[in-house]
Amino acid sequence: MKKRLLFVAAIFAATATFAQDGLTSKKGEAYLPEAGDWALGFDANPFLGYFGNLANATANNSISMPWTNGDMVITGKYFKDEKTAYRAKVRIGFGSVKDDSTYKAKANPSDLETSEFVNSTKTKHMEIALGFGLEKRKGNTRIQGFYGGEFGFMFGNFGNNGKTYEYGQALSDSLQAMGTVGPRNTEEKAGKTFGITLRGFIGVEWFVAPKVSIAAEYGWGLAMKSIGATETTTEKWGLTATETNNDAINGTTTPDHVITETTKGNKTSSFGIDTDNNEARLTLLFHF
Repeated sequence: MKKRLLFVAAIFAATATFAQDGLTSKKGEAYLPEAGDWALGFDANPFLGYFGNLANATANNSISMPWTNGDMVITGKYFKDEKTAYRAKVRIGFGSVKDDSTYKAKANPSDLETSEFVNSTKTKHMEIALGFGLEKRKGNTRIQGFYGGEFGFMFGNFGNNGKTYEYGQALSDSLQAMGTVGPRNTEEKAGKTFGITLRGFIGVEWFVAPKVSIAAEYGWGLAMKSIGATETTTEKWGLTATETNNDAINGTTTPDHVITETTKGNKTSSFGIDTDNNEARLTLLFHF
């Protein structure tokens, strides 16, 4: 946080020294957005941290953007006029990662040689976040105040990712003869997250260069979120309790086989009304 403040102060000192007074640059470029302008915003903290570390000669100079983070959304604006803008936020992400693990083992108890097998884990994720709002602006200098309201919607996993498992050796009598293989997961379904927010906001935007600004805002409003129950599917080799009882009663012998079971977790929900953005998060905006 201290590095960010020092970097912002350095920008302020530089612009105060070299920039021309007023709302236009020495080249006649307007600092403030005009009717019909678009704006695109990014999380400024990674950039401020990078330049802050650069000034301090530290090694932690990565500017990687963690797009799997729920806070990472694309922010855009359209200016109806100099004092009014429509806001939009969007994040649409999905994908999967497959991890293969190779091992050697006997395929059958009578084998003298081992064979190579592969266990695979596939992780899936999906995140959708959308937001829409109206922004009003106030001020006649390069430091502008703004306020307004917006609605947000989210759906997906958001860190609670689903997994599927594939095993190189299928459950069988031969596999059990080489060592008991207990229940093992074949699928983990993540409970989907659904949430909505309705918030008012107020903030300050400082135009450090023509059509380039750094903004900070606070919001207040309500948020509701529900997370569906997870489902875990397992497989094991043997007989069900019913089959075991029937064999005991009827004197029959049911052959062992794969038994699949699915268990569900708990659902959760939350509701709250409070302020947000208490981590001094800044947005870097470019207007065009």
